Amino acid sequence: MAKVFMFYSRLRAEEKMIIEAAKAREIPLESIVVSDLVWPNDICQRKDVALCRCIGHRQNLALALTLEAKGVTTINPSNVMNICSDKIATSSKLSIAGIPQPDYAVAFSLEGTLKCVEKMGYPVVLKPPVGSWGRLLAKVNDKDALEAVVEHKLHLGSQHSAIYIQKYVDKNGFDIRATIIGDSPVSAIRRCSNHWITNTARGGEAQNYPLTDELKKLLVDVQRAIGGKLLAVDVFETHNGYLVNEVNGQPEFRSSQERITGVDVAGKIVEMAWTLAQKSDENDF
Repeated sequence: MAKVFMFYSRLRAEEKMIIEAAKAREIPLESIVVSDLVWPNDICQRKDVALCRCIGHRQNLALALTLEAKGVTTINPSNVMNICSDKIATSSKLSIAGIPQPDYAVAFSLEGTLKCVEKMGYPVVLKPPVGSWGRLLAKVNDKDALEAVVEHKLHLGSQHSAIYIQKYVDKNGFDIRATIIGDSPVSAIRRCSNHWITNTARGGEAQNYPLTDELKKLLVDVQRAIGGKLLAVDVFETHNGYLVNEVNGQPEFRSSQERITGVDVAGKIVEMAWTLAQKSDENDF
């Protein structure tokens, strides 16, 4: 019989919610901390389903790859983790699918960056291609600041050698964080802040946001373009419609839980994983 596992590096609020949700539904879930184990191992077998909940992308990716080699279904799959962990890969996938997003470009030198921003226009936001929690972002308003930031980035090593440039969008003090579980959008929140970075990890306040038909359609398009069974999509609301800012493949969701949205996100995650495990069993007959 297929099982559901949850692997984690630190027991955060989200992992505790998943464990409690499984208990409440009497869904067998085995939660295991990864730090004392070596991979691959005999914990999971073919047909099992694994929630990969490590904090770091590198650990999650290594975990998913070793599990997938044994036929285990991982949430999310390693290819989706790779797309979501890299803003250049994410933007490229969104572009291919024709999904609206802020203007962006990639440069490989100071000269290239200057030419790009002259054409794009100030202000712009420079982001590390790989990063989370709103860290190492820089809103750049003029040429002097751009030169300084890019010079720093180019001396920080290979991880910063590709400069990801995004046109700054005035989001009127908030953005939207929407959660997709399985193939369906389940909740959305406004993340409000007086600062231009509105991540809740940086102090943004969470408020419920309605899942309109327009927003649902956009989110379904994102899920089809990116893949995966658990996504958090960051969206800007503008006068010309919604713009997709980023897609997270290993989301924290404490701010999207019932007390804000009325939706039991942890419960829906557990139910989705258990449904996948049961389907895996049925396909063996």
